[in-house]
Amino acid sequence: MKKAERNKYEKQLLAKRAQLVEELGLIRKRSLDTTSKENSGDLSSYSYHMADQGTDAMEREKAFLFASKSGRLLYHIDEALRRLRNNKDFGICSECGEPINTARLEAVPHARMCIKCKEAEEIRKSREA
Repeated sequence: MKKAERNKYEKQLLAKRAQLVEELGLIRKRSLDTTSKENSGDLSSYSYHMADQGTDAMEREKAFLFASKSGRLLYHIDEALRRLRNNKDFGICSECGEPINTARLEAVPHARMCIKCKEAEEIRKSREA
């Protein structure tokens, strides 16, 4: 892979990484650290309604799931950056060893498998489920 292509993919990966880090910070700031009672400015000592408590629990769970998904994507991006910077196997399928199609890398720069191997993996997973 040429240096210009590597730089382009590195730029894409770094931009996506920065976006994810920012999203994770916003998720934590908005959902994980405060309740809707605190967000509304209600500082009274009256009890909090059960429905509101359920909504808060659901919102925290949803925020956790988003953060978890973003964290996994962040891990894959970091791994792709490591492969790219170490001139290791970036752009090479981890299953068959063939080069990953440029169109796939354009769409998913952190891809570690070619389309054929990824489809086979998804079929295997769907059969196991």
